[in-house]
Amino acid sequence: MRDSAEVARRLIGVTLLVDGVGGVIVETEAYDREDPASHTFSGPTARNAVMFGPAGRAYIYLSYGIHWCLNFVCRESGHGAGVLIRALEPTAGIATMIERRGQTDLRRLCSGPGRLGQALAITHALNGMRLDKRPFSLKPRRGRVRVISGPRIGISKAIDQPWRFGLAGSQFLSLPFR
Repeated sequence: MRDSAEVARRLIGVTLLVDGVGGVIVETEAYDREDPASHTFSGPTARNAVMFGPAGRAYIYLSYGIHWCLNFVCRESGHGAGVLIRALEPTAGIATMIERRGQTDLRRLCSGPGRLGQALAITHALNGMRLDKRPFSLKPRRGRVRVISGPRIGISKAIDQPWRFGLAGSQFLSLPFR
């Protein structure tokens, strides 16, 4: 497939549903094997093996021991690159997401990878699953979108890499862009 930064940028404005629940992707982050902030930087492990497999698969990992995070594998087998889905604008199954999160503020429902994982019921059971098959559904952008970029969030290595992408003007981002 393509370079992770290109995929991360192109995913902005795409609709992501998991079992019919989800919304428009408004924030992503790219990671690549040559990137010291990536889970794949040190090579294949049991945890990151999916990232070294075929593109178009879900890579799910547990962050801080509590949050399931959704990533899209986006390079050919063996490379180890992906895109973290950081935030959605909720558009489908909102009542279900509110129930799962116990959160009624739509702006905070899916704003951040942990919140998004909880709202979409992401678990390790989805790790390695194809993104073009149920329970996942991806729908193309509607029209043009203005994408902004900046440094990634919550990492301690390669912090200046401008591989965080967002939908300009969105109220659903995890944090504002600088």
